[in-house]
Amino acid sequence: MMSTELELSTLGHTWIFDLDGTVLKHNGYREGGDRVLDGAKEFISSIPPKDMIIIVTAREEKYRDLTEGFLKANGIRYDHIIFDAPHGERILINDRKPGIERMSIGLTVERNAPIDIRVKENPDF
Repeated sequence: MMSTELELSTLGHTWIFDLDGTVLKHNGYREGGDRVLDGAKEFISSIPPKDMIIIVTAREEKYRDLTEGFLKANGIRYDHIIFDAPHGERILINDRKPGIERMSIGLTVERNAPIDIRVKENPDF
């Protein structure tokens, strides 16, 4: 399991999660076979309310109601969810604000592994 510590600014953040293999157990999407991964709910619940959570999934749009119902029933918070995303890499491109060196972070985690990310906000960052 990969362990990561993130030092972030005190600004609001945008968190982008892949769904299957990161938040839910990857099961090749078999209808009704969802299971929340260990630590995923706790980690997402620890994200401050001022932050935005976006979930991206390759699941087809026809599974929206079922997927959103499962997430709600299991207390998985998100602001937006995008269906029908391609299966390839997800690329984030962002500009750098003056005085803040790093404005984007990318992490790749092992499929179906518990989330082990510790976050610390630094007001001097």
